[in-house]
Amino acid sequence: MSQDLKSHLAELMRAALRSVAPAEVATSEIHIERPKQATHGDFSCNLAMQLARTLKRNPRQLAQLLLAELPKSALLSSAEIAGAGFINFRLHPTARLEAVRRVLEDGPSFGCSAAGGRKKVLVEFVSANPTGPLHVGHGRGAAYGGSLCQLLACAGWEVTSEYYVNDAGRQMDILAVSTWLRYLALADHGSNASEPIPFPSNAYKGAYVTEMARQLLATQGERYLRSAASAIAGTPGLPDSARTDAEAAQQREAHLDALIANAKQLLGGDWKDVHNYVLSEQLADCRSDLEESGVHFDVWFSEESLFASGLVARCVEQLDKAGHLYQQDGACWFRSTTFGDEKDRVVQRENGQYTYFASDIAYHLNKYDRGFQRLINVWGADHHGYIPRVKGALAALGLDPDTLDVALVQFAVLYRSGRKAQMSTRSGEFVTLRTLREDVGNDACRFFYVLRKSDQHLDFDLDLAKSQSNENPVYYIQYAHARVCSLLALWGGEPQTLASTDLGRLDGSHELALAARLGEFPETVETAASELAPHLIAFYLKELAAEFHSYYNAERMLVDEPALRDARIALAAAVRQVIRNGMAILGVSCPESM
Repeated sequence: MSQDLKSHLAELMRAALRSVAPAEVATSEIHIERPKQATHGDFSCNLAMQLARTLKRNPRQLAQLLLAELPKSALLSSAEIAGAGFINFRLHPTARLEAVRRVLEDGPSFGCSAAGGRKKVLVEFVSANPTGPLHVGHGRGAAYGGSLCQLLACAGWEVTSEYYVNDAGRQMDILAVSTWLRYLALADHGSNASEPIPFPSNAYKGAYVTEMARQLLATQGERYLRSAASAIAGTPGLPDSARTDAEAAQQREAHLDALIANAKQLLGGDWKDVHNYVLSEQLADCRSDLEESGVHFDVWFSEESLFASGLVARCVEQLDKAGHLYQQDGACWFRSTTFGDEKDRVVQRENGQYTYFASDIAYHLNKYDRGFQRLINVWGADHHGYIPRVKGALAALGLDPDTLDVALVQFAVLYRSGRKAQMSTRSGEFVTLRTLREDVGNDACRFFYVLRKSDQHLDFDLDLAKSQSNENPVYYIQYAHARVCSLLALWGGEPQTLASTDLGRLDGSHELALAARLGEFPETVETAASELAPHLIAFYLKELAAEFHSYYNAERMLVDEPALRDARIALAAAVRQVIRNGMAILGVSCPESM
């Protein structure tokens, strides 16, 4: 509705411009925007200030000329000059109320558009290493990505959601050896009891690791038992536990790598079984957690498949042939600085192993090969510096780097009774997403995670999320929806008849403000989709709920006069529908009673 009004107002301004400006100027682009303050009108145009220098006129004088030539319109109540030369438009009440009818006629599709042109877009998000349960930090990326997919689909894009499974790197090896060490300890096998293996402080220590080890022992018995002495033979000694400097950290990592190497040698083919077991267990838990959160993925893409198919090697070879690689210190480097990165990057180490960056290049090439016309990566804010090198690699491969958009998401910090919770996966000291959902519910999780712009810091106030008060935005919005449901039940009529209700009786300030707010929803969806900003939907719903509650408290809905009663019920039903549409984008439910 608002876009139709914008187009109509732009046509009126175009007609006025033709009357006061030469033909070559009359084709200038015309911007119709919402004023920041409602008191300034429904729409505003800065055309007079935009063309003042070109036409050599004072902006306010030019605005007066444009206003004098503005064609009459039944949709406009008034048009006036404000400030330095803005032209503000106020809509006729019937134009505002038309949005109510559109909502009731379109139902769940109100707000959706064809702006995306059904182009194929791949949204990759979460993609956390499957090395442990998802924590509350991952939850924000999940909520943002899930809402973004729904938002883009509503805006006319053909959306595919994807989780990139990092199943080929060192972190999975660390999880596998961590589980195996716990398995050895649980087995308490023969001489092993007198020579326990010190569990590395930099291994994965969560209770879930011990539980996987317990399941492994229960299902496989002593199949994976090996001498503890053999497991630690030749590994670098551990540093003094009191040391925390960089040298000690390197020594701890070297010790852990040696344990992994020994485990692979001792277990032989069984190592792959242990590795696959921990991978499948954690991936299944991750998938279940996300599904229960209402976040669904169309594709789970394996990093290992990039190596198995040879795509990583082919990518590196292609970059080399194009002259973008060089050898130094035995390693193979990508000339990333040529494409704006701060330094060049290694794609293949001295030992012949490809880096994570190399597999990431191959992964993005694969996305292009699958025919996606737009790529959106949802990354943690700490990956900001990674963007130039990935875009540079795409350009080096002859692909358009502008096809890739990266949305950065700050981790959310959970506060419980004013106390910050830790979220480290290796240490095992973290609050899982599942625990948070069980505590405050899916709806509060999904809504609170998108209450801020994704790249802004978010403190997740657990106490507020659980409260049933006007200060809790998700409760406040859901309560508005439940109120309308109660009204409709008391009214007792047929909801499908409301679209044909005479809305002319709605002439109060609250009613016209609500109608205008409903008309903004399609525009809000389009803006939010173009800016990859689901939080704009959350902001809009908060404002809509506030205006409805204010109206509900100020006016009696079920009045004796049938025409006025039905008109007010129709307005309330339209508010309910838009709340449903907006909450569906955010993945939040709309209970009918509270």
